[in-house]
Amino acid sequence: MSADRTVLSRGARIGRIGALSVLVVLCVLGAYRYFAEPLQRGTAPVTVRITLGSGPERISEALAAVGIDRPAWQIALALRIRGDVHALKAAHYEIPPGMPLAGLLDRITRGEGRLSEFRIIEGWTFAQVRQAAAKHPDLAQDTRDLSTAQLRELLDIRHDSAEGLLAPDTYRFAPGMSERHVYRRAIDAMRKVLDQAWAGRAADLPLASPYEALVLASMIEKETGLDQDRALIAGVFVNRLQRGMRLQSDPTTIYALGDAFSGRLTRADLQRALPHNTYVIAGLPPTPIALPGRASIEAALQPTRTRALYFVARGDGSSEFSEDLAAHQRAVNRFLKGRP
Repeated sequence: MSADRTVLSRGARIGRIGALSVLVVLCVLGAYRYFAEPLQRGTAPVTVRITLGSGPERISEALAAVGIDRPAWQIALALRIRGDVHALKAAHYEIPPGMPLAGLLDRITRGEGRLSEFRIIEGWTFAQVRQAAAKHPDLAQDTRDLSTAQLRELLDIRHDSAEGLLAPDTYRFAPGMSERHVYRRAIDAMRKVLDQAWAGRAADLPLASPYEALVLASMIEKETGLDQDRALIAGVFVNRLQRGMRLQSDPTTIYALGDAFSGRLTRADLQRALPHNTYVIAGLPPTPIALPGRASIEAALQPTRTRALYFVARGDGSSEFSEDLAAHQRAVNRFLKGRP
């Protein structure tokens, strides 16, 4: 019986040694896969997108999406051993050939990746911003199903329109960020730009509030893309406002027509009684007609002092300015009708 126990004890020791050897081999293999085995063996880098709230399962899925097979349990184990499972930062991470899992997790926990970008263009309408946001693959679509009125309430917009209230710029954000977050950043940015410009405004402007300045700036934005003409156009509009003349700005009529605009303004279009049609209404439109950039806002509040009351596009992006109707008509004949 003692001999049997000795044999069993020896067998148990051999079994434990065997199990330990297997464990050592597994640890060595695991360490190799973690520290040395390349995630991808191609000749060019690949980029993996890690979204907000990602854990091992999502990281595994993101890697699989770019052709890299790493089970979620391996990533979870690595993160648990590292102790930084809660330090993951959402971004786009480049994986060059030869990089192991250890290198990728180092980058993800340090945030050494590229953020997503959403660009809002000068002259866009709020509807165009919403359309672009809905198509952006890295924005969480949390406002797509909201009406414009519901979205205004969500964003705490107290005007009757959201038009013009977002600052054109390129906004960087972590993949998976909500649309609402980007909208609020753009609204805050516009508020800062407008407040700063309003504080430095010229004296005796016929503008009662920063919002009216924003309305005027949106008209300037749509009238020209040429920086040198913005302040002159602002000066024309200011002169007309001070004299009680209608602004007669084509972009306001186009905005008023909306989807009914055929691509060319007609006499009938100019005579339609619409809230934004400055050929019919007196003074400024009730809301902006687009998103103005900083240059247009500054032009609206620091207009060039001029005696001009009219301008017309020359066809090359610049404008011809005139002080009286007869000179303006000659400019229209020359630049729009091709007459001498």
